[in-house]
Order: sequence, then structure tokens, then C-alpha cells
Amino acid sequence: MKSNLFRIFLTGAVLASASSFGQEKTIQKIRKNPKSPFSYAELSVKEGGKWQNNEYIGGTFKNVNQLTIPAEHTDHSYYIRYEGIGLENNQIGYRLYLDWRNATDIFGKKVNTLVLPEVGQDGFESYHNDASWGQDILKSGRTIGIGSYGRYDEQNDFVETFKIVKSTIVKVENETDQSFATIDYKGWKTWGKAVDLQSKLTIFNRDRFVKVDLSVSEAISGLCTGIVAFKDIPMKQKTSKNKKWGYIATYGMQTLAKKEDNLGMAVFYPIENFSQYVEAKSTHVIVFKKNKNASYYFLGAWSQEPNGIKSEEEFYKDLDKKLEILDKDNQL
Repeated sequence: MKSNLFRIFLTGAVLASASSFGQEKTIQKIRKNPKSPFSYAELSVKEGGKWQNNEYIGGTFKNVNQLTIPAEHTDHSYYIRYEGIGLENNQIGYRLYLDWRNATDIFGKKVNTLVLPEVGQDGFESYHNDASWGQDILKSGRTIGIGSYGRYDEQNDFVETFKIVKSTIVKVENETDQSFATIDYKGWKTWGKAVDLQSKLTIFNRDRFVKVDLSVSEAISGLCTGIVAFKDIPMKQKTSKNKKWGYIATYGMQTLAKKEDNLGMAVFYPIENFSQYVEAKSTHVIVFKKNKNASYYFLGAWSQEPNGIKSEEEFYKDLDKKLEILDKDNQL
């Protein structure tokens, strides 16, 4: 939905990397060994077209390693393929919108092979439709989706996203056993003084989780993450034995796929940096203490994933195992 009221204001020109060798090399390596575990981070934008107000007309998609979001860009600008960065491994895919929404979405996979390089190539929003590889399964609405970040406005009971930012620079990188995106938001304005925020989202060549590391230029209150809330889907919260980590989670029929489809979502957070849990408008919110840094994990588990988690009991059993690992090792 396009609206001047919610449009993100950005300045600066595009600084796209001339070489996409990192992504292309990773794609070739994965496709040569399709049965091997992999991780992949992607960023793809159009070139060869032109801007008309807030829409990019014409052009073809090309993978880039770095991008400064152009001033014209907002939601549904048709410039960035599937509107954001992509993170993928054998089991699941995620995307984070690179506009004012800043929500994280889930691409459910029916296959354990690489799919992101083809997503959105046959139509800007084709991934909303059921396909042989899977589809976009999460309706984020005006929330942060799953595991994204914002600032909780206690007075208005609302998670503020990235409506006012001076510039946003994103980089993606692929390594042997992990892939990540780093996003630098300069001049993020919510209330009070504007701050700079850097986020790093890392997906590994195993399991379904993403690690998120946030760093702010100065300590702020209200920094938060969470999970989109759906009617009649209960939220469960649990703390580890030694009170070091906790999680919030939901499980049930909360996808855009067929009616009987099930999805589990969870966020793991360190207790030492935990301030409060809030059930805000359409969002289960974890609010961190006033701080300059925050780290946490999020994950989704789709019932149509091959050899995946098929029941609520299996889902919470898996979460509890991860909670034990975090309690012991402080990392997954």
C-alpha cells in the first residue's frame, strides 16, 4: 500500500557494486552440489530502466553486493526483486523489506534446493502464488513480521518502523557455512534525537534460524523485536532453566497458503537484555532494555517443508532443545 504518510524518506544515490561475483559464485557452487547444506544471501535490483516518481519503469534484474537505497524508493516501487534482501538455506527462506515497513517475511520451501535466484523473476509478486518450490507464506501487514526490529512507542502502543531515515546502505555476503546482510540506517528518526542503527542478519547452512545483531550509535529505549499476531493463535513464552534465555512462539494455521496449513514462529532473546513483553497492535513484542546493542534469534517452521516439523508438539520440542543449548552455550 502506497501512502505519502508512510513513505520512507531517504537521500543519496545508488551505490551498487559493479561486481556480483560473490552471489554468482555461491549460486554456481550450490547448484554443483545440490544435496549439500548451503546458505545464501541475495540482493537484486533493476538496471536499464528509469524512475517515474516512486516507480522504476523497465529494466532487468541484476544481483548486486551493495546498494544505497535511492531517494525515490518506497514499497511497491518495482525496483528491488521481492522488495528486499533474501536469506536462504536448505530448509527455509526469509526476506526483509528494504523500505519503511522493514518487516521480515517467510518464504516457505517445498524443496531443499536453492530457490531465491528465481523468485520474482516471472512477475513482481508471483511468489504470493503456490509454486513447485513453495511461496510467500506470511502476511506481515503493518507489523515487523517475524524477528525484524523497530522501536516500541509505549504511549501509542505501536512499533515504529523506518518511516524517516536519511540513508540506508545494505551489503550482502556469502561465506562457506553462513551468509549475511548488513544494513546501515543513518539518521533513523522515531521520537527524540535521530540515531544510526546497524543490523546484521545471519543465516547458517543448518537449521531454520537467523541471528540478528543490532548496534545503535547511542543507547535508546524501546528497541524491540517480535512476531506478527493472528487472531485465535495463542502465544507461548518460556525461560531457560538457568534464566539466561527465553522465547516467545506461536503455532497454528497462520499462513497465506492452504487453510489447513500450519506454521510455527519463534524469537529467542537473552534475559539480561530483556525489559518487557507487550501484546501491541497485531504484534507480540519483545522490548529490550535501554542499550546500544541487542542480539537475538528468530525462526519459522512450515508444515509443508520436506522432512520438516509437522506438529505443534514437534515444534515446541525443537524450541526447548534450542533453549537448552542457548542456556549452556549462549549461542545456537
